[in-house]
Amino acid sequence: MTTDKETGKGTGLPNSIGVLWELRNREQRTARTGLSVERIVTAAIESADTDGLAGLSMSRVAKSLDFGTMSLYRHVSSKDELRQLMLDMAYGTPPRIDTEAGDWRAGLEQWARAFQEVFRRHPWMLEISVSGPPLEPGQLSWLECGLRTLGGTSLRPDEKLSVMMLMIGYVRNYAQLSLGVVTEDISEADLMANYGRTLAKYADPVSFPALAELLEAGVFEKSEDDFTFGLQRVLDGVEVLARIRKGEKPLS
Repeated sequence: MTTDKETGKGTGLPNSIGVLWELRNREQRTARTGLSVERIVTAAIESADTDGLAGLSMSRVAKSLDFGTMSLYRHVSSKDELRQLMLDMAYGTPPRIDTEAGDWRAGLEQWARAFQEVFRRHPWMLEISVSGPPLEPGQLSWLECGLRTLGGTSLRPDEKLSVMMLMIGYVRNYAQLSLGVVTEDISEADLMANYGRTLAKYADPVSFPALAELLEAGVFEKSEDDFTFGLQRVLDGVEVLARIRKGEKPLS
């Protein structure tokens, strides 16, 4: 008997969620010479990696697979569903956290950097909106990986979940800001330098004294790793809570 978890029918959830779980659980795979959901989604991801999400179309994917466009609709119901399937499959496999026993902080840092790399490989993922907590298998595997990393702490289960939501939000938001404005013709460092020079024309010291202080210090000319700085501050906050839950005093 086919369950709702396998199909997504009768659950009120998007069909793509059922398809993803069915793909995960299926033992018999369609031959590579035939058409399958996996082949369609893989080709769509390759197309988006090359030409961006705006250039994605069912006809282009079908052509790359040497099939007619209508053939795809026997496996994927719509372009919107295809995008959701792409989003989850593009996350790939979470990292194998390699740290000393109990070193949750180093583990979460490994997790965050691996998560950031996903968006570097597939920047188009940031253009697909996220409507709620993850239910898809690929995204849940990343959440599971992070939660296990916190397993050695004294945090409550609800706090572990909140920490992971914070981590996901931080990495995604940073990627959105950094990758969303950088083009092939200019690096992030050059972009910020240009921004600083332009800002200096408008942010006069009287009206914007705090911004003027940044400009005077040459902040926008420096190529420091803002991702690491922000990540360490997030982990600092988590460490304070972890030490409190363990009955220890926070580090001064």
